[in-house]
Amino acid sequence: MVQRNKAIVRGIVQGIGFRPFVYNLAKKHKLTGYILNNSTGVEIDVEGESVHIDKFFVELENDHPPLARITSVNRSSAPIKNYADFKIRKSLTQNSKVTLIPPDICVCDDCLNEMRDPADRRFGYAFINCTNCGPRYTIIKDVPYDRPLTSMNIFTMCKLCQQEYENPENRRFHAQPNACPVCGPQVELFDSGQKRVETNDPIKNTIELLKQGFVVAIKGLGGFHLAVDAENNDAVSKLRHRKSREEKPLALMSPSVEQIIEFATLSPQEEKLISSPQRPIVLLEKKIPSSIADQVAPKNKYFGVMLPYTPLHYLLLENDFLALVMTSGNMTDEPIVIDNDEAFSRLGSIADYFLIHNRDIYLRSDDSIVRRIENQNVINRRARGYVPFPVFLKKDFPRILACGAELKNTICLTKDKNAIVSQHIGDLKTEESYQFFKLTVNHLQKLFDIQPDIVAYDLHPNYICTQFALELKNVKKIGVQHHHAHIVSCMTEQGIDGPVIGLSFDGTGYGTDGKIWGGEVLQVEGENFQRLAHLNYAPMPGGDAAIQEPWRMAVSYLYQVLGDEFLELNLPFVEQAGKKKVDIILQMITKGINCPETSSLGRLFDGVSALLGICNHATYEGQPAIMLEQYIEDNISNKKYPFEWSRKDDSNIIQIEPLLKGIVKDLLDGKSPGIISHKFHSTLIDLFLDICLAAKNETGLDRVVFSGGVFQNVTLLTGLQNALKKENFVVYSHEKVPTNDGGISLGQAAVAADYHFNNNF
Repeated sequence: MVQRNKAIVRGIVQGIGFRPFVYNLAKKHKLTGYILNNSTGVEIDVEGESVHIDKFFVELENDHPPLARITSVNRSSAPIKNYADFKIRKSLTQNSKVTLIPPDICVCDDCLNEMRDPADRRFGYAFINCTNCGPRYTIIKDVPYDRPLTSMNIFTMCKLCQQEYENPENRRFHAQPNACPVCGPQVELFDSGQKRVETNDPIKNTIELLKQGFVVAIKGLGGFHLAVDAENNDAVSKLRHRKSREEKPLALMSPSVEQIIEFATLSPQEEKLISSPQRPIVLLEKKIPSSIADQVAPKNKYFGVMLPYTPLHYLLLENDFLALVMTSGNMTDEPIVIDNDEAFSRLGSIADYFLIHNRDIYLRSDDSIVRRIENQNVINRRARGYVPFPVFLKKDFPRILACGAELKNTICLTKDKNAIVSQHIGDLKTEESYQFFKLTVNHLQKLFDIQPDIVAYDLHPNYICTQFALELKNVKKIGVQHHHAHIVSCMTEQGIDGPVIGLSFDGTGYGTDGKIWGGEVLQVEGENFQRLAHLNYAPMPGGDAAIQEPWRMAVSYLYQVLGDEFLELNLPFVEQAGKKKVDIILQMITKGINCPETSSLGRLFDGVSALLGICNHATYEGQPAIMLEQYIEDNISNKKYPFEWSRKDDSNIIQIEPLLKGIVKDLLDGKSPGIISHKFHSTLIDLFLDICLAAKNETGLDRVVFSGGVFQNVTLLTGLQNALKKENFVVYSHEKVPTNDGGISLGQAAVAADYHFNNNF
């Protein structure tokens, strides 16, 4: 029996070889009709024997290309048309756009084999790609995803490339970045004075310059990298000095897994992660000794390592380097550079040479950072390879723009069952970062045809993203408390509803009482939350200055617990900080001058780290806590410090006095920082386990949700997770968006949606 079926397939179905897959599948089942891209996904019209049509749709959903993500197939019957054959038709642009754009994907093995084959016409070509790999999101202007709407529109394909592009049975059929050395993008080498280096092989010259210790700015997929030979300590030190990056670890790119294991440990799960098409930076434990320069990751037990993900990277690395430093091409706190002219002006004081190309990057996208923790991948920075893949929602959301937080900013747009969380934008501390923020908002709204009816924002009145939201016209506005958004972001990505017990631990978040929160135990259900417990408030001398100088928090906590007596204890950190400076901080505290109060667990980590002499001055965010965790000595007795809390109003106040007194006693008794750090972490695990047990007795809730930057601490995350599970709690933590402020925007959007549903807003 002959039938005709029409279907609209939605999801990530453009730019990943879906049309040639469907074309060949239709041929296999002797079906006629057509397929085309439109602004909602792909439209399929098939005619043939009913049994073959049924098999066609089963295989469509089960055997689709690996990069495809099908979210829905809306299939219906239609009158017979008597099509003569099956065709791939020209894309159709429509007014309503709900197409999901594919992320940028690493170069595939087929393309690499061709690039390495001297007999192939793309031998040594730095921009080889096909429908299964290459740039996507960073080169797209608009949908449908066709070449005229990408940055490849300036390159006219040669005859051979055009034949590949038009052949449905070719791997490069409608590969929008398709090109070759004859017709495609090219690389050029310049010095820092913008003088072109005359050479027949810019890549070979770049390799020689890197070997000589020069800093080279290299234009990649989502922006520029600053590169040096990772085994050359002088070159790495020079890069650090020029970039004003004192101690924060620098990312490494190594040509193969075999070479990575020469300087870092790699479990089978980490190998799978680092080799995935997303090609993230993966945090790996160092091997000691190794030939990697000490200055790559000083005072740190881990390297951030990635494999090459573009053909250009492979050409630079193969057979020449154990690893290259590949750090973001920017000055500290500025967005990564994407434009050639911008690179010369902004990176000219850092790089000696520039390896550039003439394929434009429309939207910058940093390298993603992921860590393997027990049985899950935890994303610290979500960008290239993952964005703009959506977080799929349980129900349709209204059109919402969520503006995120001030640090590690991302934005989120929602439409139907899709939440599009942007790539990492960064800290909104500079005009350049703010312009990137606004560009991202506009670009994503255009790509996904989302003109928001609602805008969600952080309650902090001084956040620039909050001010941006409040200035928008013709939208409904919903403020969302920072730590509430943290918990709901994890609930949303995990697809769970409340009520839950939420542990929201970070460094800074504006509370509903106008104070700085960050050590919060909440009961959360949709738009509502209740504060069940929190750390006792402590003064934060100098505000943000206490983040850069964590010894200030040590002074604050010790004065709160011991008064002036702590000055008589000859604690080493006081001498390191300077007695005069400590006296000034004490005057600020006693007189209440610029000392906002904080309940932040992140600040407690800072204070303890400084108290133990581990980190008195932070050169990057989170350094005191990171170093404190890495000092932990294992295989010691399971002793802990005392802790207590008391009821005040409607919540429990966690007193830090017993904990601090115990740490000071151990320090004066000559206990090592490693032992004290171990006891400190163990105490926090027991403390919050007890708090959760008390909350369970009070509320009957047995589901606990973790969120906030402090949960990047693996010891606390895994220790508390395991302790809670032993007491029959169900525990949820982040996997799809970062646990730090990079995930806040998703939570803001979900809270705003719930408010909308419940209040007819």
